[in-house]
Amino acid sequence: MQRPAAVPSLDAYVDGVRSGDRAMLARAITLVESTKPEHSETAQRLLQALLPSTGGALRVGITGVPGVGKSTTIDQLGMNLIAAGHRVAVLAVDPTSKRTGGSILGDKTRMSRLAQEPNAFIRPSPTSGTLGGVTRKTRETMALAEAAGFDVVIVETVGVGQSEIAVADMVDFFLVLLLAGGGDDLQGIKKGIIEIADMIAINKADGDNVIRAERAAAEYRAALQILNPPSASWTPLVLTISGRENKALDVLWAKIQEHRQAMTASGEFELRRQRQAVAWMRDMLHDRIMAGVLSAAQVAARLPALEADVRAGRLLPTLAVDEILGLAGIASGRTLR
Repeated sequence: MQRPAAVPSLDAYVDGVRSGDRAMLARAITLVESTKPEHSETAQRLLQALLPSTGGALRVGITGVPGVGKSTTIDQLGMNLIAAGHRVAVLAVDPTSKRTGGSILGDKTRMSRLAQEPNAFIRPSPTSGTLGGVTRKTRETMALAEAAGFDVVIVETVGVGQSEIAVADMVDFFLVLLLAGGGDDLQGIKKGIIEIADMIAINKADGDNVIRAERAAAEYRAALQILNPPSASWTPLVLTISGRENKALDVLWAKIQEHRQAMTASGEFELRRQRQAVAWMRDMLHDRIMAGVLSAAQVAARLPALEADVRAGRLLPTLAVDEILGLAGIASGRTLR
């Protein structure tokens, strides 16, 4: 029988990640993603030790509905960046399988060329079915990838839920990929995604689809005129691209760099990073408080009955929350007169 691999020490994790050891980086990500209490302390000590080595990468969020060509585009963009001397990490915010609890997108099979590159690292980040899963796991994985020397971190979302908003709040640049001729070219505005986009790219602008893509781009440019831009230093752009044919991806990357220069010059880049760090702290605080409340013995014993009363309409949810907080020894913040 094969013996299980020895658990690395904290120093081994730190040295391995800083040296760019891909196997150790993968193990470190598994450590911070673990929900086991015995792993939490080591994970946080690891992240704290690596903190001085983080923050140097350009963080790019990319979203789009299934079928828009995200994987093809990221695969080609990543290859272009590696050819230009960059090291690229792709973190795919994955919907978690309800049955197995694992990631279900299979990113390495969808980005076959990039997966074989020694200067690329692809990692699905399962959400565990919650938006909080997106923010905690992806932020920590991003920090580890930066500490390992990856200078471009791409965060891909599946484009079917609210995870896009969470990802937009943790990256430097947010790109929305759309298709022309889908029957509703302005569907993105309905979800509010367009309002937070730094760029819109109409993908698959090749072959017979070029004219439709240009028409869709014109419609989005007109729509953006009536929306408030996310930054006073940057006006969102609309491009037509083809990830499959590597068309205009060089222009796309040049605009991403131009955005960083503009935001850095105005001071917004650093302010955004500072806000993201505080938001990370608040999200972690929320998660820890929730975990602490739900793990309290008195709460665990009383919770099923409270949920049954709320479900049946016998108890107001706010009063149930007050009782839960009281059982956990936390002030509810409400003053009864």
